[in-house]
Amino acid sequence: MALTKSTMIQNIPCTLVTGFLGAGKTTVINQLLSSKPADERWALLINEFGRIGIDGALLASAQDDNPDAGNIAIREVSGGCICCTSQLPLQIAITRLLSDHRPQRLIIEPTGLAHPRELIQQLSAPHWQTALNMQAVITVLSGVQWQQQKYRSHDGFQAHVRDADVLVINRYTQLDADELKALQEWIAMLNAEVAVIWTESLSRTEDNSSNNTTTLNTPSSTLIAQLTKPSHTISQQRATDKTKSNQIRTSLKPFTSLMSNRATENDQSLGDIEADTDLPYRYHEQQQDVLLGGWRLPAHYVFNADGLQEWLLRLPNWQRIKGLVNTSDGWLKINFTPDSLTITTASAQIDSRLEVILQSFIDNGVVSNKAEVENTPPLLSSLDWQACDNELMALVIEDTP
Repeated sequence: MALTKSTMIQNIPCTLVTGFLGAGKTTVINQLLSSKPADERWALLINEFGRIGIDGALLASAQDDNPDAGNIAIREVSGGCICCTSQLPLQIAITRLLSDHRPQRLIIEPTGLAHPRELIQQLSAPHWQTALNMQAVITVLSGVQWQQQKYRSHDGFQAHVRDADVLVINRYTQLDADELKALQEWIAMLNAEVAVIWTESLSRTEDNSSNNTTTLNTPSSTLIAQLTKPSHTISQQRATDKTKSNQIRTSLKPFTSLMSNRATENDQSLGDIEADTDLPYRYHEQQQDVLLGGWRLPAHYVFNADGLQEWLLRLPNWQRIKGLVNTSDGWLKINFTPDSLTITTASAQIDSRLEVILQSFIDNGVVSNKAEVENTPPLLSSLDWQACDNELMALVIEDTP
């Protein structure tokens, strides 16, 4: 049903949660979702770079014990960055969430490989200014990633800090005093106005009265407060847009048949990228500077749990591994980054899903010392995906549909 003037939803509070691949955005989003008042309807839009659609299922699984989970609508846009091409995928996805679920708050998580400035520019367009009330842009930064020169010198890594209103820093406790000081100077150089939240208590007392830094034992209260703070970054962008005499103005359109009819609630695909329901299914492709591969497999395939973990960790140059898989240890949620390996139990799913992101080159070829050179894996330009299929299928120990 098309939105009429009388039913148009306006002024929905909206928060962007950004951060580089593997920074810890899912953890922050789960904290935000846990703060949702009972009976208040929220919506979460997740943009995944790959096609399989796993982040939504991971977040939904985290809400299994939440009696109010029915008031959280989760939708995914898979198969590329919603902010790198046209505005249509983003417009369709947001419009459907607003019209179908009528949320009282919207959270958007763009892919970690995106440059957030593109999305901020889109959401600064006139047709969103009445529909969405943009709150502070929350960016998550991993201190472990920052320690590596190949990350902190990478423009994509820096871009998330430049466009943040609030920077949530986690995994930083192994940084020494000099590194912490260097991190703060690096942040100030990129974005002097950003407010900083440390997600774990520092080992010593610091006087932060002279800057806009907050150190927390538990970050939830300060983090949640950002949901009601306006975005300075987006306000600046909207002010800039108003000065452009050739600004293109388009109207907010209702959901249309461009959305695949075959897509499931938590696996929405747009345009020519559709959810493939013929299992088993595998895709692979190269986007930007990474190789991507993913599998959707019948739920009755049971994988050897230990063998699966060992196989995944042997993949070359892997940057991120995600999955919801039926194994000999039951259904498991897999969430691997180079500095964090997490496996937890999950409820039964309609199928098993795995997705891997492999780094295809060394960022800018920049390394800071001999140790980094020695520890940097070789360049990866291609992968024998058929061999990967055979190795993965060899791990199936039970197949009883």
